[in-house]
Amino acid sequence: MSRDAELDLAAELAIAKAAAEEAGALALSMLGSASWEKSPGNPVSEADMAVDRLLKQRLLAARPDYGWLSEETADNADRLGKRALWVVDPIDGTRDFLRGRKGWAVSIALAVDGVVQVAALEAPALGARFAASRGGGACRNGAAIRVSGRVQAAGARLPVDPQLITSKLWAQPLDAVAVYKPNGIALRVAMVACNEADAIFDGRSSSEWDLAAAALILEEAGGVISDRDGLPFAYNKPVPSTAGLVAATPALHAPMCAQLAEARAALQRAGRRYDR
Repeated sequence: MSRDAELDLAAELAIAKAAAEEAGALALSMLGSASWEKSPGNPVSEADMAVDRLLKQRLLAARPDYGWLSEETADNADRLGKRALWVVDPIDGTRDFLRGRKGWAVSIALAVDGVVQVAALEAPALGARFAASRGGGACRNGAAIRVSGRVQAAGARLPVDPQLITSKLWAQPLDAVAVYKPNGIALRVAMVACNEADAIFDGRSSSEWDLAAAALILEEAGGVISDRDGLPFAYNKPVPSTAGLVAATPALHAPMCAQLAEARAALQRAGRRYDR
């Protein structure tokens, strides 16, 4: 994509949505496929690899001059010289996929000059299909979505394990409600976007492919997302990772950043870290 070329967001989104839908169907057909560990505690399956191959074929066939960044493809520094980049997680939430649970999704984003412009998040086991384009809003199954608009941190819905609410990380138990927590972090962010949760925070580093699509969906639904220090995300970096995340309604973003800072400080006092 040349510097002077204009982006047709509708056309780019159509490509992403079609690829995500086909990939979701392929993943569903491969439930129960063989799996192994890429590294200790980091599972991958034949389905992850098959979906990765399909998406690479479909997306680069449509846009051969775009770069490619995927969890299941060996990274290539050539992408750094590309203005436009497909950012893909073939199956975000592989653990849920392997266990036959519903909390996984195919995630596709298109970043241009480091900013995500279109996003598609396909969660076929949940019957959910999210999409967004920059400036064009976000939808789930074709219907527009918005964040809850919650302004009080007390009683906020968080897609977390219930034990986090009463963790010793906090001086007092969190005044929050634990709701359904899909394994896929992209789906947790999407829950905030569609008013099924009010916020999510995590101090651990994530990869660009984990959050690129979900971040745009949340922003276009009226939410705010940043790294753990409140800084905005950028994409197509040499090391494609994010320093944690905080995603919330606009009013809850700052309080959730503060909650996360409290947890990280408690771990630091205990000689532990919560940033990996």
